[in-house]
Amino acid sequence: MPILTVELIGGPDRPPPGLARTIASAAAPILGSEPDGTWVRLRALGPEEYAENGDAYRGIRAAIVTILQADPPTSAARAAEAELLCAAIAEATDRDPAHVHLIYDPPARGRIAFGGRPLT
Repeated sequence: MPILTVELIGGPDRPPPGLARTIASAAAPILGSEPDGTWVRLRALGPEEYAENGDAYRGIRAAIVTILQADPPTSAARAAEAELLCAAIAEATDRDPAHVHLIYDPPARGRIAFGGRPLT
């Protein structure tokens, strides 16, 4: 049930067709997801929707990815997963892996419901 929210920074105003599916397909085996089990929400942030202090942002193409999982991995497993996810998302989005940033949400189990059915 992993849900990824991918925000693209820099370069095209609209994500190319099929990119969300490409990211979902690349992320699913890393996340151990069953078919139709990894969901991706994708949006491009325009220059007016993203900023950094100072001049560091100039021209950088990045991705900020928020990951919601029922039971996210911990410690070494999370580090290994993060490295693989960054590489896969970087390749899918044509970004440098150093500019793909992951934010792990707290565990979703007990906090999320699908079709009105809580995930317990």
